[in-house]
Amino acid sequence: MNLNFDNATKIMTKDLEEVRKLLALGKIHVCIVGIGRIGLPTALSFANSNLPTIGVDINANLVNMINSGEFPLKDEPGYDLIFDNVIKNKTFRATTALEEAVSKSDVILLSLPTPIDESNTPNYSALESVSKKLATLISPGSLIIVESTVEPGFIENTLAKILQSENNNLVIGKDFGLGVCPETANPGEILKDFHSLPRLVGALDEKTADIIMEIYKHVFPVELIKMPNCKTANAVKLTTNVFRYINIAFVNELAILCEKIGIDIMKVLEAADLKYNFQIHYPGPGVGGPCLPANSTQILHSGKLFGNNLLRMVSLSQEINDGMSSHVIFLTQDGLKKVGKTLENSQIVILGVSYKPNVKDIQVTPAEPIIKKLQALGAKIKIYDPYFKSVNVFGIKVDDSFINAISGADAVILITAHDEFRDLEPSIFTSKMQTPIVVDTRGIIDTHAAKKAGLIYRGIGRGGN
Repeated sequence: MNLNFDNATKIMTKDLEEVRKLLALGKIHVCIVGIGRIGLPTALSFANSNLPTIGVDINANLVNMINSGEFPLKDEPGYDLIFDNVIKNKTFRATTALEEAVSKSDVILLSLPTPIDESNTPNYSALESVSKKLATLISPGSLIIVESTVEPGFIENTLAKILQSENNNLVIGKDFGLGVCPETANPGEILKDFHSLPRLVGALDEKTADIIMEIYKHVFPVELIKMPNCKTANAVKLTTNVFRYINIAFVNELAILCEKIGIDIMKVLEAADLKYNFQIHYPGPGVGGPCLPANSTQILHSGKLFGNNLLRMVSLSQEINDGMSSHVIFLTQDGLKKVGKTLENSQIVILGVSYKPNVKDIQVTPAEPIIKKLQALGAKIKIYDPYFKSVNVFGIKVDDSFINAISGADAVILITAHDEFRDLEPSIFTSKMQTPIVVDTRGIIDTHAAKKAGLIYRGIGRGGN
């Protein structure tokens, strides 16, 4: 399949009216570098707006799957239809060849991962590596947009210097444009978010920001907010996620207090949510995913540039949230103690390994540290997750049946609140398990029903059961 790319339009040499006309005619050619969880839906959105789009990724299997017409994100509702449409209309294809894609594109959009490395430091190597290549590939008149989440100042202080290399003699704002539009989508709900959540735009100069605004206005039916610069836009992205991260830490501490007092935190939160200025957050076994844990580390990294005493609340929140895996182990041990057992040689079933409900994604999942701690204490681990049936996860083959997984088990730990688990009757545990011990880390099991069914029930913050 070949997209019909004409000569580059040199978008940064056009005025806004010319940009609008080119967009309407489908004459702006787009390259999305990084077509993973967020990048692929982004690329499909651009292609669905009738802009010829190439997706670039180093994962050859992913590229081949896409080009053969197989949609890889089965847990992203709505995008399967968009995928079929853009493949049929030949407005989208994928490649592993960055050089080919960039040479045919007016707009290069970067949707690359920015994870945290083993030393707990933001890892921008993917962005930096691609940008070094772009510095030798971009043509005058090109536009580069960064959607990846980075800390404030990274674009101005690092990426701009890489792109404005001595090797190309191109000047930002004169020969090419550089700006940001941080992604804000929630995995599993990306299409909904792309059609409802406002987007922030920042750039190194006013004209670039205005052109990015026009492009995103053409693709996404949402409010666009122009920020003063790139670092402000990136700061907003981190602020919203770290705000949530801190509030989860507070609720996690409150949950442990509720256990000690004998209060059900779910009742507390439900009532508190009736107050107009309360924003509800729920306790859990830890905070997972590629965003919240990484974003807290990114903002701490920024703070440390100005002294170690900045953002102490974020640092404490990390300590609290990371410590919840140990609390889950404590609750499990407490349940086993009631029947005279310990973790050693006990059969423990993990229900759900995805970091969030109803998606197939184990990035920074809180299930991993819990599994590792259980194994270190001699427990035998089984896993059931409807999104990973018969797949090896953390060296364990996931059961293909819920009933098979829990049959004969000593304890079950519910980690992920998949819809399938919300409908479970507590009696199913008492009828199949050797000892019906259930540790509910998500508060989805009714405590009265659990007691009536004869469960030995433990839940984070469920001290009132």
